[in-house]
Amino acid sequence: MGLLDQPQNVMAVVAGLLSGVLLLALLVTVDWRRQKVSPDKPTEHWPADAACNIAFLFKDRVLIEMTDGASEVFEDTSDTETPDGVGLDDWDRVRNALSQRFAALPESPLWQDGSGQVNLPAHHPDDGALLVLDWWDNHARLSLIEPAPESFIPEKDEAGWLRQAVTGAPYPIWQSDYSGKVQWANTAYKALVERFSGGLPEGSSDKPLFDPPFETENATSSCRVSITPDGSVQPYWFDIRSIRLESGWMNYATDVNAVVNAEIAQRNFVQTLTKTFAQLSIGLAIFDRKRQLALFNPALIDLTYLSAEFLSSRPNLLSFFDQLRDRRMMPEPKNYRSWRDQITDLVAAADNDQYSETWTLPSGLTYRISGRPHPDGAVAFLFEDISAEISLTRRFRSNLELAQSALNTLEQSIAVFSSSGVLAFSNTAYCTMWGLDAEAGFADISVMDASRHWQAASKPTPVWGDLRDFVVQFGERTSWDADVLLRDGRTITCQVTPMAGGATLVLFAPKDQCPVPVLDAVLHSSA
Repeated sequence: MGLLDQPQNVMAVVAGLLSGVLLLALLVTVDWRRQKVSPDKPTEHWPADAACNIAFLFKDRVLIEMTDGASEVFEDTSDTETPDGVGLDDWDRVRNALSQRFAALPESPLWQDGSGQVNLPAHHPDDGALLVLDWWDNHARLSLIEPAPESFIPEKDEAGWLRQAVTGAPYPIWQSDYSGKVQWANTAYKALVERFSGGLPEGSSDKPLFDPPFETENATSSCRVSITPDGSVQPYWFDIRSIRLESGWMNYATDVNAVVNAEIAQRNFVQTLTKTFAQLSIGLAIFDRKRQLALFNPALIDLTYLSAEFLSSRPNLLSFFDQLRDRRMMPEPKNYRSWRDQITDLVAAADNDQYSETWTLPSGLTYRISGRPHPDGAVAFLFEDISAEISLTRRFRSNLELAQSALNTLEQSIAVFSSSGVLAFSNTAYCTMWGLDAEAGFADISVMDASRHWQAASKPTPVWGDLRDFVVQFGERTSWDADVLLRDGRTITCQVTPMAGGATLVLFAPKDQCPVPVLDAVLHSSA
């Protein structure tokens, strides 16, 4: 019996043949997929440095394969319909996506002529991309070739470019040996030598303009030096940075003359301010943004009795006020637990330019404390001794109260008007006579308001008009008097007397009653 006589043998042979056919088909498919994203053979239209990561493979007008880069282009296309209502096929979708850049892309693949290739340049003249269309056996391939980016500096000319860049640098650069002898210098260094040395003598082009660094054991050296041009006394400053080489130093100079001059000007300005603050009688304490004492004047020591050593140690703001409290140079807080919170509120008020308090100390002194914000988050406190001012104010107020008490003891009705015509003083008899309370309201009472009240309680008379004009009159004035008939039938005498500072005293008394001798003496002395 033969091998094929058994049915099971026949089935095994058939199964083997089918497996071979499937494997062959798979290999063909893999080989085809491997060829789908690249041409069958290189062409002269593909430059060696070109980049091609976008390729489409069509069979008829159906897209069968594409690269990853091409899939992003294809996904951005829309599957819309043509004007005839027919949906766009794959070729039309790809063509719509690429035709704006490659206007010569045909409406259909050119596989009708068998096989061929056409190169489609980009529409814009500055676009160096190339679209290659290959077709064969009802297949077509679109390959987008982007030009490789050009190198900024060709490698073969890199040394020349670097030398040109260093030579034309705006900062002085030079190379020197360990003794300082100049071996090479750029244009800026040579110009600097020409400027500050008036040109180098013949044969001395290696003369150093700056001294070589002395710290030769370090890899780098930095210093700030000054040079003075010939015939000048004004130095110019440079920051020199040197890097050690095998045969010497590579040196770089930076002109910092403007920076040094600014620092000198700032230092002189601070010294001027310090001298000015030293002459002030007001204590000054300036705290920086970290709330540490940055500046104070001698008056602060005299007013607070804090030691110069303590202030020079730059205490923070809380320590400063704690010392004031310990030395009883500020009011004792009622609640020490909330003391720190009060200091925080004090600083916040000073930052807003709203802090101003009067401290009455146990020693009897009176200080006015003001807080002012300064730039960059700093804050300044001013300590001013106003004890003499407060004492004078209290003494003046006491004298006013004494004078008011003396006027209240008189039987005559008295009113004193200032030079501007505002009622300044009046006694009890005046309020009783005219039924007024001069202290009842906060508004000022003018001579016009008072005369209207007098006029309403008296018979018509020109006295009140004359009195109004006299009170606000400037220049030399003379005392006068006049009788006024009241509506209740009484007759009173109105005596008008000028006083110092442009003030006017008006006295009302019954006609048969004369001023008391003391008041009469006061009136004559005032006149």
